[in-house]
Amino acid sequence: MSLSVGIDVGGTFTDLVAVRGDGFVDTRKVLSTPSDQSQGVAAALEALGAGGPAIGRVAHGTTVVTNLLLERRGARVVLCATEHATDLLELRRQERASLYDLTKQHPSALVPPERVIAVRERRTPDGVRTPLLDVEAHRVADAVAALHPEIVVVGLLHAYEDASAEQMLAGVLRQRLPDVPVVCSSEVLPEIREYERTATAVAEGYSRPRVATYLEHLSSRLAVGGYPAPNVMTSGGGMRTAMEASHTAAALALSGPAGGVVGAAAVLRAAGMQRALTIDIGGTSADAGLILDGDPLVEPGGSVAGVPIALPRVLVETVSAGGGSIAWIDDGGALRVGPRSAGAVPGPVAFGRGGTLPTVTDAHIALGRLDAAQLSGGVRINADAARAAIADLANRLGTDATRTAAAIIAIADAEMARALRRVSVERGIDPRSCALLAFGGGGPLHACALADLLGMRTIIVPPHAGVLSALGLAIAPERREAAASVMRAARDVTAQAWRTLLEGLVGEAGPVGSSEARSHWTARVRYAGQGHELDLVCAPEDDGPAMADRFSALHQARYGFTLDRPVEIVAVRVAVSGIPVPVRFAPPAPSQQDTRGPSVVTLSDATMVVADDWIARPLSVGGWLLERA
Repeated sequence: MSLSVGIDVGGTFTDLVAVRGDGFVDTRKVLSTPSDQSQGVAAALEALGAGGPAIGRVAHGTTVVTNLLLERRGARVVLCATEHATDLLELRRQERASLYDLTKQHPSALVPPERVIAVRERRTPDGVRTPLLDVEAHRVADAVAALHPEIVVVGLLHAYEDASAEQMLAGVLRQRLPDVPVVCSSEVLPEIREYERTATAVAEGYSRPRVATYLEHLSSRLAVGGYPAPNVMTSGGGMRTAMEASHTAAALALSGPAGGVVGAAAVLRAAGMQRALTIDIGGTSADAGLILDGDPLVEPGGSVAGVPIALPRVLVETVSAGGGSIAWIDDGGALRVGPRSAGAVPGPVAFGRGGTLPTVTDAHIALGRLDAAQLSGGVRINADAARAAIADLANRLGTDATRTAAAIIAIADAEMARALRRVSVERGIDPRSCALLAFGGGGPLHACALADLLGMRTIIVPPHAGVLSALGLAIAPERREAAASVMRAARDVTAQAWRTLLEGLVGEAGPVGSSEARSHWTARVRYAGQGHELDLVCAPEDDGPAMADRFSALHQARYGFTLDRPVEIVAVRVAVSGIPVPVRFAPPAPSQQDTRGPSVVTLSDATMVVADDWIARPLSVGGWLLERA
C-alpha cells in the first residue's frame, strides 16, 4: 500500500512517520545532520526500509528559512524602493526594541542602506504624481547591476493598489540581469502597510536562493534512492510541492513547528475534544500553540528572528528551552538555562558525542527520569557522565546535584510556561479551559509541571508523542493560497462583486489535486480609521453590509465595545485545501493500566512523568489522558 511519509528535521533528531494506505502508522527516529539536513532525511528513509515505489508522498518540515534568518546567512539582496521611502527597513514602526531597556536594539535589516536603490516614482491617493519613466527604470537597473546582487526585490509605495510600476521595473531588471531573480512586493503580499509588505518581500528574496538550492539538493538525493520529490509544509499548515516552495520561501519560516500543531489537532479531534494548548519540546527549543474548535489557530503574520513576515501562519510561540539547552552560571552567580543548545552535535553530555556542558536532558537523567539503556534514534545514555556534569555545576554553585538538576528543569519549565501564557492569556483564552497536549521528545517529561504552573487540570500525551510533528506532516493536505487588496467601505461591496472577487481568488490559488478541495476565505476588516484589522471568516454568498454586521459582533466579543464608524474591508485571502490523509490511532495495549504519580512511564518514543497528585489513564485512540487525582 502506498505510504504517505512525513519527515521532521529537529535540532537533535530527524523524525519519520509513515502512514499506510489503511491508516496505520510506522515511525523511525535518527540523529539530525545540521551541516546538511538532507543527509538526515535520507537516513530516516533508509531506516524505514521501504523501497521508493512503495512511497506515494514525502512531506517535509524544514528549519532552513528560520536558520537563515537567525544566523543571517541569506542571499545578497538589492532593494529597489520609492525615493524618500528607502529607510523603511530601519525605521520599522518607530517602536523601541524594549520599552524600558534603552540598550536593546532591533536586529539589523536584511538589506543594508548601501544596497537600497531609490526609484523616482510616486503614487498618492489622488493618483500617480510621479510616473516611472523608461529612462528611470533603466538607470535603476544599471545601479542594481553595479551592486552584483544574487536577487533583487522591488518594493514601491502603494503597489498593493496598482502594481504596474513594480511590474514595469521588474521587466527592465530581468532584461538587464537575466540570471538574477526579481521579487515584487505586490506578488508576495498585495496588502496595505508598506513596512510589512517590504519586509516580507525582502525576507522572500533573502531566503529564496538558499531554499531553492536546499530543495534541489534534497530532491536529487531522494531521487537517487528512488523516492519522490518532497512536498514542503508551509507556515500556514498546508503542503506545497518542492518547486512551489522554492518560489515561496518566506511562507516556510515556521515549516517544522506547524506540522506539530496539525498533528496535535488530529489527535485532539480523535479524542473527542476541541480546545487545547500544545507544547512541542524538542532538543533545541519548545513550541507553544493553540487549538480552538478542533483546528490550529492561524494568524495573519508575525515576526521570525526579528523579521516581520506578514503571511498566514499557524500560531506558534518558540522559546529556547529544549532538552539540549545548556545550563550555565552568569557573571552574577545565578543559574541560567539556554538559549545556547548542545543540539545534535555534540549533544547532551549523556549522549557521549563530545558534549561537556550539562543540559536539561542531563538533569532529567541525573534525577532518574531517563533510565533506558538506549534512546530511540540509536543514542545510548551514559548516566554517570550526566550525573558528573551536573555535580560539577552544583559544586560551582555551592549546592548539591539533586537540587541543581531540579532547578535546571524548573527554569526551563518557567520559560515554557511563559510561552504558553503568551499564546493563550494574551489572546483572551483562559488556559484552565483547555487541555494541555504535550508532545515531542520532552513534552511528556514536562507536562505535569507546566499544567501545575498554569492551573490546568487535563493533559493529553498523544500516541506517537515523540514524532507527532512528523505525523502532522504525513497527514497534512495540499494547500494553495491567494490574496487581494480590497480597501473599500463594506457598504459599497455588492453581493455580485464579492462573489466575483472570491471565486477569482480560487482560480488564482490554483488546484490542489483533489476533487474534494475545500476553500476557506478570510477577510481583514476594520472600522475606518483603525490601525489594525480583525480576521473575519467569509464566503461568496456574503455581501458588504452582512460582513459589517458580523464584524461589529466580533469586535464586541473581542474587545467589549463597538464604534459608530463605517466598516472597511481591507483585504481578502483564500486557502484552497485538499483532503487530509486518513490516519488510524491504535487502541491501547492490554498492558497499559491506570498509573498514579509519582511515576515514570517509558513510551515507545518518549518518556512520561506522572507527577504526584496526577493519574494517567490510557486513551481509546492510544496515548494517555492525565488528570488530577
